[in-house]
Amino acid sequence: MSTAETLQQHVLPTYGRFPLVPVRGEGCRLWDDAGTSYLDFCMGIAVCSLGHCHPRLVEAIRHQAGELLHCSNLYQIRLQAELAEEINVHHVRMPGKNFFSNSGAEANDGLIKSARRFGHKRPQPDGAPRYEVITFLQSFHGRTLGAMSATGQSKIQEGFDPLLPGFRYLPFNNLAALENAIRPETAAILLEPIQGEGGVNPATPEFLRAVAELCKKHDLLLFLDEVQAGFGRCGDAMAWRMIAPEINPDGISWAKGMGGGVPIGAFWLSDRAIDDTGTALSSLMGPGSHGSTYGGNPLVCAASLAVLKEIREKGLAANALVQEGRIRETVHSWNLPIVTEVRGKGLLLGIALDPALIPTPEGKTAALVVVGKLMERGLIVPPAGPNTFRLLPPLNVTASEIDEALSIIHSVLSEP
Repeated sequence: MSTAETLQQHVLPTYGRFPLVPVRGEGCRLWDDAGTSYLDFCMGIAVCSLGHCHPRLVEAIRHQAGELLHCSNLYQIRLQAELAEEINVHHVRMPGKNFFSNSGAEANDGLIKSARRFGHKRPQPDGAPRYEVITFLQSFHGRTLGAMSATGQSKIQEGFDPLLPGFRYLPFNNLAALENAIRPETAAILLEPIQGEGGVNPATPEFLRAVAELCKKHDLLLFLDEVQAGFGRCGDAMAWRMIAPEINPDGISWAKGMGGGVPIGAFWLSDRAIDDTGTALSSLMGPGSHGSTYGGNPLVCAASLAVLKEIREKGLAANALVQEGRIRETVHSWNLPIVTEVRGKGLLLGIALDPALIPTPEGKTAALVVVGKLMERGLIVPPAGPNTFRLLPPLNVTASEIDEALSIIHSVLSEP
């Protein structure tokens, strides 16, 4: 029985899968079960930030697997402490506390719970707790009930109502709509500095700065979802610094690239005081308020430490910017009408397409048609909405690998 047949018989059909069976990876290359080699610019959707099977990551996993795989968070886990210190000192570079989860959706659930806890500590004038979190259209925050309720895409939510109450979705980059939307029950604003799944839509500097000011004015928490954008992918350890470096978020969520392929996520809360008595925001999530059986176990923390140190020590965020410039310059030089825009920052880039110039069979989008053709020619990329595909190569991608990918893209997009 083929892999496709076995999946169909035994696995829930929750994914629309491409006809590819990966069996081996090395660096930027992926091989399928027929021995065909592909240039991988999907990387598990921005997960394998060092490429496939990076020696430093493999060795960290191998070593830790022989020492200690797992122990409960009832005890003090040394590698968890080291990873949190690495994140705070070298990546966030602000005082705060981390919680380690297994995914980005779980990390965003943690931020949502933190907003609710804050709303009890800092209630409405009549004493009722604040609970509402404002998010934005075309956002994506995960597939758990809480994270899905925060996501501003109806197609994600269809058939799962009633959703978790306490969310409103506003137009992205529309400051007037946001100013008019804040209510007494509003506790936080959650946004992606660059919307990944929603089409690679960056927040404008003006919007992000204004959101931060509104949060200060109305005593709201500013939460940034950097699950796809964080840890070097956009040209800085933190993606928001590529847009509005002067702002100070109250909370951040991560996952994907922070583990290089192992399942780890995290959310961070600032140590800033939220009242006149000096109560730290991070102190609100005390013992018993949150937990995870597997979150932050020794194996995943060892892997994440290896990844984050490699990104920092080798200057891979800077390489993301260099390669972004190469991509933008080359795509612009093509002058192809089918390409309407290149959006994003660093190596979270979206190539937007004119769907009128792409013959599209019923049931498929322009992006899916192009993604399929690119795969046939040996390049793997993921879609981002109906008319955009993403470029998410590893942060250590080389100029020659970029050129190879661009050559394949040009050959597909220049077809009559």
